[in-house]
Amino acid sequence: MNGKTAIGAVLTFLGIVMVLKVFGLPFGAFLGPVFGFLFPLILIGLGVLGIKNGKKMIGGVLLAFGIIILIGKLSGVIFFLLAVGLIVWGVSMLRRKRAC
Repeated sequence: MNGKTAIGAVLTFLGIVMVLKVFGLPFGAFLGPVFGFLFPLILIGLGVLGIKNGKKMIGGVLLAFGIIILIGKLSGVIFFLLAVGLIVWGVSMLRRKRAC
């Protein structure tokens, strides 16, 4: 399989999965969240590739959009880690002996 055939097969597969998601079929619904995280990673990769190839403006824009979208997708995880960090910090402050 040459490069164009592989890209064509991947694009066809992605299109089929997107159509399945629109119709609410299980396979499409299962891969929906995966593509939700994959899209910002693709944007970040294209941005880095653009910057390396000398297209700093378009690469920077793609990189920035990818990072913003990814932060939005990971906001629940970031919030959870922040909450756990605050709990650990608070407990460590309560356990610390006070020197008077």
